[in-house]
Amino acid sequence: MDTKIGSIDACNPTHDDIGGPPNGGVSTVQNSSPLHSITVSPCDATLGRYLARRLVEIGVTDVFSVPGDFNLTLLDHLIAEPSLKLIGCCNELNAGYAADGYARSRGVGACVVTFTVGGLSVLNAIAGAYSENLPLICIVGGPNSNDYGTNRILHHTIGLPDFTQELRCFQAVTCYQAVINNLEDAHELIDTAISTALKESKPVYISISCNLPAIPLPTFSRHPVPFILTPKMSNQMGLDAAVEAAAEFLNKAVKPVLVGGPKMRVAKAADAFVELADASGYGLAVMPSAKGQVPEHHKHFIGTYWGAVSTAFCAEIVESADAYLFAGPIFNDYSSVGYSLLLKKEKAIIVQPDRVTIGNGPAFGCVLMKDFLSELAKRIKHNNTSYENYHRIFVPEGKPLRDNPNEPLRVNVLFQHIQNMLSSETAVLAETGDSWFNCQKLKLPEGCGYEFQMQYGSIGWSVGATLGYAQAMPNRRVIACIGDGSFQVTAQDVSTMIRCGQKTIIFLINNGGYSIEVEIHDGPYNVIKNWNYTAFVDAIHNGEGKCWTAKVRCEEELVKAINTATNEEKDSFCFIEVIVHKDDTSKELLEWGSRVSAANSRPPNPQ
Repeated sequence: MDTKIGSIDACNPTHDDIGGPPNGGVSTVQNSSPLHSITVSPCDATLGRYLARRLVEIGVTDVFSVPGDFNLTLLDHLIAEPSLKLIGCCNELNAGYAADGYARSRGVGACVVTFTVGGLSVLNAIAGAYSENLPLICIVGGPNSNDYGTNRILHHTIGLPDFTQELRCFQAVTCYQAVINNLEDAHELIDTAISTALKESKPVYISISCNLPAIPLPTFSRHPVPFILTPKMSNQMGLDAAVEAAAEFLNKAVKPVLVGGPKMRVAKAADAFVELADASGYGLAVMPSAKGQVPEHHKHFIGTYWGAVSTAFCAEIVESADAYLFAGPIFNDYSSVGYSLLLKKEKAIIVQPDRVTIGNGPAFGCVLMKDFLSELAKRIKHNNTSYENYHRIFVPEGKPLRDNPNEPLRVNVLFQHIQNMLSSETAVLAETGDSWFNCQKLKLPEGCGYEFQMQYGSIGWSVGATLGYAQAMPNRRVIACIGDGSFQVTAQDVSTMIRCGQKTIIFLINNGGYSIEVEIHDGPYNVIKNWNYTAFVDAIHNGEGKCWTAKVRCEEELVKAINTATNEEKDSFCFIEVIVHKDDTSKELLEWGSRVSAANSRPPNPQ
């Protein structure tokens, strides 16, 4: 084969070949009309450029990648697309985490890795995105198309002539898999994969043979027809019946409450949930993994419902209610604090993205959460009893005792200062660990973003996710709260943040180990080797790009560091290492850890 066919060097695009401009918001479908009869130049009529145009069309303007010999030609054609930027990551796991963070902001993310060694490395991040219902497009550069169906053994494999090992692994953590080893149906497979990711809000897998991205084909010579995804519709009779039953159930309650859950994101129902809260007057709470999806400045907001570790006075109101509506909940062992929630099924209306269950009674399928909540808002009677009860018993939280001069810094003092940094121009990312609990207590101003990975809970997630989120939202300053143990798992891509000119602030909380695991089950394996974290970041910086670091041990040093990070170094990547006592944890982690430990250590049931 002539290796110069479709050569990128021969093509110097002078205009944007996309059917519509990239969407900077969460929307993932262009509304532009198809550009009939408009053709692209031969050098652009390749599989690689077609995939690039499709990514831009759905709102992806940054792709996170790690090069490998099977994806190099594909990467050539992706970077040739004027509206697409390739972000090289230090490893595949972080590339996947970055695509996860990007999807949380833009509504969809993408990463590109090489065959098997790259694919199996990124698999953990893809599984996390699957658990969190994030549309993520994982693209793998696959073997030469001529090698399929032969008895050849390839490098980057486990030494067998069967190339399906990677595919079989991805089948468990993606909603669609496309293996492209011929050009004839490539555009159809790409379109189906991307549209399935958007419709199902789950990751998909696309493998492209390494010898195909550069080959021109008439199929790719025209602008693709813009994606038009048929919206899901509620069954009208089911919707009417569900609303009537729910209204009757709630209108006879004395002190009902509303609790928002994480699946509101995939159902795109957050606005409808707030609409119901406005109409009903009920006390409004969120589950921990839904923090940031409901405005905390809402006049009836009562906090985070997390069982025994809820924010102050929230659990008392929710668990004493005679009716509660949960919108998109996930009741796992973590969110239920070791299955210890004091809730009764007969009092609950559970609204999932396409199903409503009322108490122990009827369940209604083919009813979309967004439609249900909007229609219920029209039928509900105003009742603010639960919020009035909350307001009546509420006592403002006390402020942490001020540290004496040069006294060792306490974690609660740190988060008091982080609270003062928050605005509509910031976003908080909380790493698995005690930051889960401390960040839950932050009061988010209107417009302030918030993300954490509760269902999957993979330590180290936040480094890559911070990279992706900040890349998707360059006008918002990301504040990441990361423990030292988690940071050691994925620290390398601080390098990519600096190279991309991001202005993130990382608070590295150095307490010498895995605090969350200590409180579940302690042992010598929870103690880690201490690093000189600021020196580590300085070494990565190496004088290239804007980077500023500080190490703080007391409140005076913390105040000075925050002042520098938000003023003189406001356009720099800032890394603040906060040294605290190894036993300085939130009371919520102590309670949660003991309950999760009890759940984990239950003896086997009698046989």
